[in-house]
Amino acid sequence: MNSLPMEQTWMVLVDLLTDLKKKGVEISQAVIEDIRMAKTLINFYKVDPTDPERNKEVKRINEFMSSVQITLMDFAEKQGDDYRELWMEKLKKVSRGEQLYKLGEKKSKFVVGAPSGFSMVRITFKKPISEDRLQEIEEYHNVIMEFENDEIVVIYGDDEHIKDSLKEISPFFKEQMD
Repeated sequence: MNSLPMEQTWMVLVDLLTDLKKKGVEISQAVIEDIRMAKTLINFYKVDPTDPERNKEVKRINEFMSSVQITLMDFAEKQGDDYRELWMEKLKKVSRGEQLYKLGEKKSKFVVGAPSGFSMVRITFKKPISEDRLQEIEEYHNVIMEFENDEIVVIYGDDEHIKDSLKEISPFFKEQMD
């Protein structure tokens, strides 16, 4: 599914919020909660936009985002007319359906067959990684590692064992950045 205009609006608001925080503007927790709730409802709606029950959420999404937009634009105005106009222009563009942000298609995956009582974490590497490189870490830290593909690994185990194994795996991330 392509990015929805409401999703693009959400991204503009998140960027504005982030930029305002970088400028030292105090943003209330209520605004942050509203923007989170809007994203949750957008994701709920995107599962099946044809479902009448999900369509009812569009009104709530708009209410949350309107509230956030009003608050953030008030803060933007205090930063100056040029700053406010910059963000207003972005909001206008996305309201006309322009896509300012490239959003990846992420599908939530429920892991079937996860061992009962274990925690889990999914890691995505930028480049394929060999199973041999992780096998020693798996055995030493008493965790279960399953490869979904060459780049995605799911780790099962106790919380502490998972944390310890992630510390051992972290150099692989740095290696892939170089």
